[in-house]
This record gives sequence, structure tokens and C-alpha cells, in this order.
Amino acid sequence: MSYCLNPACPNPQNLTHTESCQACGSKLLLRDRYRIMQALGQGGFGATFLAVDESLPGHPNCVIKQLRPNATAPHMMQMARDLFQREAETLGRIGNHPQVPRLLDYFEANQEFYLVQEYVSGATLQQEIKRSGPLSEAGVKQFLSEILPVLEYIHSQKVIHRDIKPANIIRRAQDCKLVLIDFGAVKYQNQGAASTSEQTALTSYAIGTPGFAPPEQMAMRPVPASDIYALGVTCIYLLSGKSPKDLDYDPTTGELLWKRHVHISDHFSKVLTKMLEISVKLRYQTAEHIFRELDLEPYLESLQNSMTSTKANQTPGRKPDYRAGPDSGGGTASSPFSRTAMAIRARQRPDSTSNLASGIARSRALPPSGTGMSINSRGTIGRGKDFTGEKTKPPARLDADAVQSYYAKGRRDFTDHDLRSLSLPKVNMPQVDFHNSKLSKINFQGANLTNARFGRADLTQANFRDANLGEAYFNYADLQGADLRGADLRGAHLLNANLRGANLCGANLSGAKLTEEQLAQARVNWMTVRPSGKRGAW
Repeated sequence: MSYCLNPACPNPQNLTHTESCQACGSKLLLRDRYRIMQALGQGGFGATFLAVDESLPGHPNCVIKQLRPNATAPHMMQMARDLFQREAETLGRIGNHPQVPRLLDYFEANQEFYLVQEYVSGATLQQEIKRSGPLSEAGVKQFLSEILPVLEYIHSQKVIHRDIKPANIIRRAQDCKLVLIDFGAVKYQNQGAASTSEQTALTSYAIGTPGFAPPEQMAMRPVPASDIYALGVTCIYLLSGKSPKDLDYDPTTGELLWKRHVHISDHFSKVLTKMLEISVKLRYQTAEHIFRELDLEPYLESLQNSMTSTKANQTPGRKPDYRAGPDSGGGTASSPFSRTAMAIRARQRPDSTSNLASGIARSRALPPSGTGMSINSRGTIGRGKDFTGEKTKPPARLDADAVQSYYAKGRRDFTDHDLRSLSLPKVNMPQVDFHNSKLSKINFQGANLTNARFGRADLTQANFRDANLGEAYFNYADLQGADLRGADLRGAHLLNANLRGANLCGANLSGAKLTEEQLAQARVNWMTVRPSGKRGAW
């Protein structure tokens, strides 16, 4: 489908390869290269759209942000132009971080402004919570362990995001990493005080989301700690499933009344309380301060993937990013998160009495020793470390009953497991993660596996007949000889998957990501629904 960008168009939807809008006559190919496919969202600041870049091989997806000023006065247009340039400059400065979308292009056309950004495939945290329900305390601590290094990086670049919320954090389908999006409300920390006219103009656009933004930000005086308040409100949403508008406030202090809606430890409650302080002076001032307060020891593995950069990523005069640890050979100073992580590891030594006590307490929540399994942030199981910091044995082979039992208890991660030939027909396991697992000849006939992760998994001769695999992720999976007859694969990601001999007769591939070369290796018939939505054999 081609979507018309004219705000006044009465019917913006057109056929895919149409040159001009059938309703208003507007040109559909933006800048002679970007074809808009659908609207993603709209607010007072502008609108965002999913597009394809027809000038590049493979027509890759991208996101186009159209700034739509709600006034045409010259000074308002200039303010809109300044805001547009500011967001473009910000993305250009910080978009080299692996958890921030890259800026691909920006331009002005017909007094409207456009940003072209990297498309991040995946669900927002808001969508995840609406679909699967609130997270546990462990799940939110895992969230913080992933997002705090990103926030620290942004603040180190003298940037305040000003619109942190669940809808602006995407779990990237490719690697399940959290990505922070939408820098339209950004402000530089060293930016001088705005004039009265500028404040009025800025207020006409985006200064954050009510309920997530703290009082000083709504008063146009944001500071880095403003993002910490918004992050605290995000944690409450993840724990309770309730947005700020669904919660009460103390009429005297203006504080959010959230504690009766969550079930967390006293220590974590104190951390969140300090993140949500109305007074900026009493609130945490940096992401590092929060990190120091939290016991993030069980999440060091995920932290290590997002803390410091490798030597290859270093350039003279450039600050390190947050991917490799201090022992990577880069010779650069480690980040505060890295130093704190090393301090936590120091407490893990066997001769540490305090660590032994805390380790025993944590071990009560783990599966029995010898299984090699640990519980991570979402209560999921996988390879891990015991409380002394030593690597545990590989996970024991699970039978079908054990898999279903673990899933019923809220555990979703079966990464690297050997589950060959298990019989799991008609199981209900959406969002399960089988990344890099051995699943050859497994029986998933009629199962509900929507949004499941099968990246790099061995699925040779697996039985997915009539299974629901909507938006499932199969990047680099081996599906040779798999039975996918009648399977619902709408929106599934099958790029780079081996489909040689896979039976796709009667399967629904509408909106799925795969190439004609892949399909040529599979078996299809007239009942197979193509990615375009049309039925018929290739």
C-alpha cells in the first residue's frame, strides 16, 4: 500500500505502486525515493510513518517522521525549523549507540520537515505489557539493567530525552535489546534559558507526556533527573500495568500514589520512591546513582553487553560507548557502570561472608543445583552463574512436561536447550524464546507460538502444522524439511532462514519477511498466501 502524506487528504490509502494519490493528486514517492506504507502514530508535534527506500537494493524499511507545525506564522515556522534541526542534530550525535535509532536522512519540502530514521522492528514495552501483563520485580530490575547504561550515555552527551515512557522503548526483534526512540522533545543540558516567546512556542509542541514528565519539566525547566522521574513512572507501569492517569495523586504534595498497586521488596520500593521524588534535589541525579542502589548482581551478563566499547569502536577524542568490558583490550577508562559491576563481582568472592549470605538467599529462588538453570529478569530459565560467580553446568535436557511447567510459572527463555523430538502439540506458549536451541523433529502441531523467538535454532523436520506463528522470529533458523502446512506465519521474520524442502502448502505468509529465493526452495501450492496477501503458487 502507498500512503499519502497530505494532511488534508480525505483518503490517503492507495495501491502499492501508484504514482499519485487517487484522492488528492499528491505525489506519493517522497523525494523520489521514499514510499510511505502506513501511519505509525501521530501527536501534536507531528506524525510518524513506516516507509521503504526504493533507491536502495532490497527496498529496506525506514521510519519517516513528518513535523507538522500547528501554526503558519513566520516565527512559529522558524521555531518548528529549529526544533526539527535540533532533533536531527541530536540523532546525528547519539545515533551511533547500538540502542538508539540511526539518522538516515532529513530534509524540508513544501514547508514540512522530514526525518528518516532506522526502522526498529519489535514491540514497545507498552504493547508487551498490554499483551502479556505486568512484570515481576526481577523483570523490572532486568529492564533497568538494560536501559540505565543507555540513559547514562545520552546524558553524557549533554542531552535530556524528555519523553521516556513504555511507548518509546522498543524490544528489538533481532536481538531482544531495548531501543530508546523518539527524540523529538529533546533538550540540551547546556542550552540557555529560553525566552518567554520560545517557551510558548515549545509548549505548542512536545515537552513530554503528562504523568510521565515531572513538574519541573512541565514548567519548561528540565534537568537530567527529569528523565529519571519518567523512568521511575515507567517502572510503575511495568510492575502494575497501570498508566499514570489510572493512578491517584496526593493532593497536597502531588506525589504519585502507586505502592498499593505493586508487590515488591522494601529496598526496591525505596529506590523507586527516590526516583519519583517531586523535589529535584531529593531525586537521584544520575543513572549511576540508581545503579549503585540496586542489587543488579543477577543481571551482570546483560549489563556487560551494554556498558563500554571495544577498542575497535574507539576514535581519538570520542567517548566510549557501552558494549564491551574493561578487559577488552581497548585501554580506555571504564564507565561508572563497569566500575560498579566490578565492585559487585568483588563481593562475589567465596571468602566474602556477606556475599555468601546474600548468595544463599538468592539460591532459594533458583532451580535445584545440577540443572544448570538460573532464573533471569523475567523469571526465565537459561545458562547462568551460581551465587559464587562461577559458571554453572549446561542446562539439563527437559522433557515436554518440564517445558510446559516452567512456562506456566512465567519463564520464557529456553535459549540453547536441547529439546529434540519433544511432543508439544497445541501448547499455548506465546513469546517463548528458543534462540539457538536444538528443536529438530519437535512436534508443535496446532500450537500457539505467536511472537516466539527461533533465531539460529535447529528446526529441521519440525512439525508446525496448523500452528500460530504470527510475528515469530526465524532469522538464520534451519527449517529444512519442516512441516508448516496451514501454519499462520503472518508478519513472521524468515529472512536468512533455511527453507529448503519446508512444506508451506496452505500457510499464510501475509506480511512475512522473506525472499523469493527462499520460497523457491520451499514447497507451496495454490492455497499458500503470499507475503503480498495474494493466494497462489510461485
